[in-house]
Amino acid sequence: PACGHGLGIGKRDAAVMDPQHRHFIECAWEALENAGYCGDSYDGAIGVFAGSGPLMSSYLASDTHVNPALFGPSGSREHIGNDKDYLCTRVSYKLNLRGPSINLQTACSTSLVAVHLACQSLLMGESDMALAGGANAILSPLGTVNLTKAGFSTPEGCVRAFDAGAKGYVRGEGA
Repeated sequence: PACGHGLGIGKRDAAVMDPQHRHFIECAWEALENAGYCGDSYDGAIGVFAGSGPLMSSYLASDTHVNPALFGPSGSREHIGNDKDYLCTRVSYKLNLRGPSINLQTACSTSLVAVHLACQSLLMGESDMALAGGANAILSPLGTVNLTKAGFSTPEGCVRAFDAGAKGYVRGEGA
């Protein structure tokens, strides 16, 4: 990497890290790398504005990935490190970024609101550069099946936000 170091995620941390966090950190690193910047050598403030899916994605507690380290006290390192409220601060720490680090949750609009807050931070001079977005991992079809049965999902698979022809929504996954 141009920064001269990796992400600093050891095997133990990777084994218990929420995949939403891991994927978002990788995307953040790649965005900076592709832009030719690095937290270690950049003197300005790089802000991080983002949100992720629910506390400890279904993957970490699913039957396919039972990890006994995640079933201890709720204040354990594994629980705290995977909480949705630590996504941005973890990215800022791992990439040595020194701008605002704002975690947010606004349901379906989290990534869009993150972009809005990043733009405000740039305009106000709080950040010289900003990373904004979100991460969500849908690892069980059960939620989607239930939402479809309840009539929340669009029958045609097309989202028409704020349109008179809107008929539902589509769940998003990725970073």
